Amino acid sequence: MADSLTPQCTPLKHEYDTCFNAWFEGYLEPAVAASSSPEKRSEYSKQKADEFQQKCGNVWRSYRECVQNSLKEKGLDALLQQAREEHPLAEPPVVTNEPSNKS
Repeated sequence: MADSLTPQCTPLKHEYDTCFNAWFEGYLEPAVAASSSPEKRSEYSKQKADEFQQKCGNVWRSYRECVQNSLKEKGLDALLQQAREEHPLAEPPVVTNEPSNKS
């Protein structure tokens, strides 16, 4: 696993990476089975989100806080805010199941 932005955040990053990877392995295969209907998919997604918060939520919050503090200490928080203002994240395009008429 890679190190974090600063050495003091690296142990939290490794702990979070380990937790996330273990959770994600259990997410993928059943997600395919749950995709048979929108209702099942929604129910499964909610269940897995709750499971993630229970298992990994605290370490994620601790890691995120550590990185945010490190960004402030390095003076990078203002640059990130400027980048967000200049290039805000856009909503992804809506995907339809209709066939395209492009030739």
